[in-house]
Amino acid sequence: MATNKILYVCQEISPYLPENELSKLSIEMARQMQERGAEVRTFMPRYGCINERRNQLHEVIRLSGMNLIINDNDHQLIIKVASIPSARLQIYFIDNDDYFARRAVLHDEAGVPFEDNDDRAIFFARGMLETVKKLRWTPTIVHCHGWFSAIAPMYLKKVFYDDPLFRDVKIVLSLADDKFEGMLAEDFKQKLEEEGIMDSSMAILSEPTYENLYRYVIEYADGIIVNSPNASKELVEYARQAGKKILEYSDADPKEVFDNYKRFYDEL
Repeated sequence: MATNKILYVCQEISPYLPENELSKLSIEMARQMQERGAEVRTFMPRYGCINERRNQLHEVIRLSGMNLIINDNDHQLIIKVASIPSARLQIYFIDNDDYFARRAVLHDEAGVPFEDNDDRAIFFARGMLETVKKLRWTPTIVHCHGWFSAIAPMYLKKVFYDDPLFRDVKIVLSLADDKFEGMLAEDFKQKLEEEGIMDSSMAILSEPTYENLYRYVIEYADGIIVNSPNASKELVEYARQAGKKILEYSDADPKEVFDNYKRFYDEL
């Protein structure tokens, strides 16, 4: 069987952000699959709270410099990279001063989500895929972990669908304990349409809640991995009803869990 080439698109990764269920699993997935013979590339946003000096981030000049137009404004795409020696992994960071210089992740000091989180997620998805193209690396699997990464499948299926790098890729979507309250920007659906993402199912994004975002993106997924006992039961059932291949949550020992991940990827 050919070696899987897995692109991990992550909302947060430990040790660059505080440890939680999502950030710990992000790094462990990549490490465990690499140990099992997969070729891995891992991306996350370069949030302003990440200490570049301490974590030894450095800009990759040959990958940086592209400008992306988001919501009618030009935004420079900056790519940085750092290594996690203990995991023998490189992490690529998508950076931009307008979206990621602030010293917070997805909420302000009062716990209120940033109004431009939708623009930030769009920039992250586009910037990440444009960078993979520059790397000339062809993933066999793209695994999106955390809602902030959930826009990537839309681009893969609607914008980059005819690109030879992504034409045969399988999309895996995590269902985790990462719910946001309220809604993304009211014009989120319009912004996606301006990006070239259009289909008959998009009406659900007229009310861009966490649940509706995932209901829409699940349609694009080839497989669903339930990563948390606290994942939305309604979304897990929605994925079942949609006939998606699902790896249910397991609290077995880590070796068995990641053996199951590998088997799941191989069977897609």
